[in-house]
Parts: sequence; structure tokens; C-alpha cells
Amino acid sequence: MKTCPFFGKCGGCAFDFTADDYREKKLKVLNAPDLTGAPVWIEPGTRRRTEFCFAPGQFGLYAPHSKDIVPITHCPGVVPEINQVLPAIAALPFAATGSALITKCDNGIDMAITSDIPYFGPEFKRAVEQLPLIRVTWNKTVIMQRANPIISFGDHPTPYPSGVFLQPSIPSADIMRDLVVRHAAGARRVADLFCGLGNFTFALNADGFDISGTGMKRDLFNKPLPGRMLNQYDCVIMDPPRAGAMAQCRELITSQVPRIIYISCNPDTFARDRRILTHGGYRITQLIPIDQFIGSTHWELFSVFEK
Repeated sequence: MKTCPFFGKCGGCAFDFTADDYREKKLKVLNAPDLTGAPVWIEPGTRRRTEFCFAPGQFGLYAPHSKDIVPITHCPGVVPEINQVLPAIAALPFAATGSALITKCDNGIDMAITSDIPYFGPEFKRAVEQLPLIRVTWNKTVIMQRANPIISFGDHPTPYPSGVFLQPSIPSADIMRDLVVRHAAGARRVADLFCGLGNFTFALNADGFDISGTGMKRDLFNKPLPGRMLNQYDCVIMDPPRAGAMAQCRELITSQVPRIIYISCNPDTFARDRRILTHGGYRITQLIPIDQFIGSTHWELFSVFEK
């Protein structure tokens, strides 16, 4: 049996995704008896963003249930481009504790550092400037930048703001976009709620809404689109954070929107929102699990509701 050299040592994964029985074990945590399609599996080694941790003289991932840092300079779960720069990043003169979100963009590697310490010293800045990265930020302050990071969704390039949400792999983003486009077929006008950088927005020429990202700025948690505004749409797409879309679902059931495509990364909040929609007259017609977060206990759920 194959095995990840860090499995059981670092807390990055709940399952060893390199093991032969990985899929069998992960399926056991999938509590969705009414699936309409087989699980979609994403190949390991495709993760384009990962958050590492650091402390003075240390860099890696936390050990399970601990703040001890397991040194990591090569992770089997991430894309080769990130692994190529990990040794140099691990060697930085970290003088504080925090996290480093490393993202492979179209045009290079971006690193967003978050720390309780609001400043970085000149030694650290000089070391960062030697890294083969396109941008490094510290608590949103730019330390070094050689280019504006770009992320493409299909054939649409988009500027990548430091640290914003992004689907963890290109294959998973492409698969979900294809599913959304297929199940939105025939819709003349589409609203993409919690649209982020626009993985679905551009492909459907949709109206995007979000707190931050490429769409119209709107806090859909505290100010959801009302039913009367939603009535102009033939299809609504929602891909909310783990907190779900409870307030927006309560408005949707007052509307005449015939089709809702809901992508969820949290089965618990999805179950809650599903109850709101079904009690409000919608029926679920598609439910497909996607192993987007490889190695974790989490499943992404793609669903379609109609009335």
C-alpha cells in the first residue's frame, strides 16, 4: 500500500489520499442517501493553494490537535510549482508566528502571510525579495511584487486579490463550472450569488453578487436579494461559504425562480438550507458529491432545485 510520508504526523489530512483504499474510506463519511450521480473524484497533486504555518525557525503544518509544527518542504497534495518553492519559503527568517497561504496563479506563485505581529523586519524583506514569487503580502501589506497575479476561469483572466477565496484546484473548479453551465442550460438570465472571482459568472454572462470579488458588492448574509428582485431571473446559482445561505434561501422561496443551482462545502448548512427550499416548494432534482478537498472529511455537494 502506498502512503503519504507525512500522514499521521501532520494534521493536514484526515485520510491518506495516496493509499489504495482512500476512496473506500472517504465514501464512508458521505451521508447523502439520495444521490443522483456517482461521486466525482479529483486527482491528488492538483491543489493550487495551501495554507502553511510558521514560527521562528519553523515552517510546515501543525501536528494533529497540536500547535507543534511538522516541517514540510514537499507535499504530495499540491501542484509541482508550489513544491518547487517550498524549500526556499521554509528557509525564510521567520521571527513571528502565523500562516502563509501559497497560491499558484496563471503567471506565478503568490504568498499571503497572516500574523499577529503587524510588522516585518528588513532582513525578512530582503530574503523575500530573493524568492521566485510574483507577490508576497504581510497582513495585506505588499512586501514584494513583480506582477499582478492572474487567475483564469475558462478563457477569462481575472486579477487575484491577496488571500481571497479560490477553489483549491483547477480540475475541481472546471468540473463544477461545467456542471453549472450544463444544468443552467436554457436560462435567459442568471444570478450568481456569492460569486467570488467569477468561476460561474463569466461562463453564463450572469449578474454576480458578493461582498468581495468580481460581482456587485452586496452582503448576502445580512442583505439578501429580495424575492421581488429575484423574479427577473430564470436561474439562480449559489456557492456560499461554509455558513451557507439561510437568509438568501428564505428570500428565494418567496420568489418565482424556477431553478436554483446550489453548491455547498458544508453538508450541515446544506441540509438546513435544503429544508428551507423544499418546505418552500422546491424539489431537489440533482445531488452529486465532489471530492474537492482531497484527504479531508469534507465533500463538496452540487445540487439543483426546481419548482
